[in-house]
Amino acid sequence: MDLSNSVIAITGAGQGLGQMMAVTLAHHGAELALIDMNEEGLRSTQEQCHMLSAKALIYRCNVTDELDVCNTFDSIAEDFGQLNGLVNNAGILRDGLMIKVSSDGVTKMSLEQFNLVMNVNVSGTFLCGREAAARMVETGSKGAIVNISSVARAGNVGQTNYSASKAAVVAMSNCWAKELARFGIRSASIAPGIMKTAMTDGLKPEAIDRLNQMVPVGRIGDPSEIAHAVQFIFENDYYTGRVLEVDGG
Repeated sequence: MDLSNSVIAITGAGQGLGQMMAVTLAHHGAELALIDMNEEGLRSTQEQCHMLSAKALIYRCNVTDELDVCNTFDSIAEDFGQLNGLVNNAGILRDGLMIKVSSDGVTKMSLEQFNLVMNVNVSGTFLCGREAAARMVETGSKGAIVNISSVARAGNVGQTNYSASKAAVVAMSNCWAKELARFGIRSASIAPGIMKTAMTDGLKPEAIDRLNQMVPVGRIGDPSEIAHAVQFIFENDYYTGRVLEVDGG
């Protein structure tokens, strides 16, 4: 897939990984549909894309709201006339042990805490993936859907909800690869490891050192390395139905 003049939608585009993905794809000639709840962040991403002479439009959207998602992708198809790809990047963390035992008794993860993560990470990914695929078929646009998973999909202490959601993201990608191939649409996942984010920037130096020591290459990842992985999947027409781990080993 040639990124030049392709139209790519990115959820969670207002900050962090999503912003870096948008700027990277804009640098390679893509036109961007930027999706997020954070309008200020969206405008910052849009400005950076415009500095690269790329067309970039913003869409404030709650990915868990079916009608909102449908309307957003209707607008994208109308505004651009095509859609060649989607990066399902929007996601949240609400970590906690399933049960926590103390001298005061047993505290349980609430269903609300579990469902909040599942709604954004799973339902949001499903809704955006479904609507993107429909618009791609309707406009005769070939391309790819990339879902952002995590190495946590294998299961981490304190991440029942997050790990389950990121495993589901991979499963959906694999299903879509099989279902959508006949329309010229590929689907794949990326599983980042520990990445440099606003959260890690706030950690003490000794905490950063511990994180670096956990990774075989000796450091946490940079958002640009995930953006490069996204670019690779879009550009490699033989890559589909697989999860690309970018975790430093």
